[in-house]
Amino acid sequence: MERWYVVYTHANGETLAQQNLERQGFRTYVPMYSRKRRHARKTSKVRWPLFPRYLFVSMDVERARWRAIQSTIGVARLVCFGTCPAPMPEGVVEAIVGREGDEGLIDVDSVRALTPGDKVQILSGALMDRIGLLFKLEDSDRVVVLLELLGRSVKIRLPDEFVGAYT
Repeated sequence: MERWYVVYTHANGETLAQQNLERQGFRTYVPMYSRKRRHARKTSKVRWPLFPRYLFVSMDVERARWRAIQSTIGVARLVCFGTCPAPMPEGVVEAIVGREGDEGLIDVDSVRALTPGDKVQILSGALMDRIGLLFKLEDSDRVVVLLELLGRSVKIRLPDEFVGAYT
């Protein structure tokens, strides 16, 4: 019976691993989403893996030559429990595929789903992993977060992709 399994790739190797696995006859899936990239004072949207360094491969472990995955260029390893590949729970990959839009991109919930007063975590930048309160959402894809720094509350203005809901 075919099931989905998880492959851990080398850094930025999702595309290379996917191409090489498909050449070997495996069916693969790399969920992508649209992400803003800032470079040289310009902002552009790029396709980015939803799960960096991971991809899904569909196979029947009883019939497929799954050990070949371990030595595929771009692949670091197949995620296993002991010596056997660990299958994804039924329906998880299908649910991710179901969230894809017309362009083949996953519609991820943005920070715009948060409301002022929600606890948030800084996801990147110099203040990464700090916890604060969302103070306000600005129109220009930026947010203001209230952080406790040096014994006082400080308002920090950040790009909205730097902030995520704290769980």
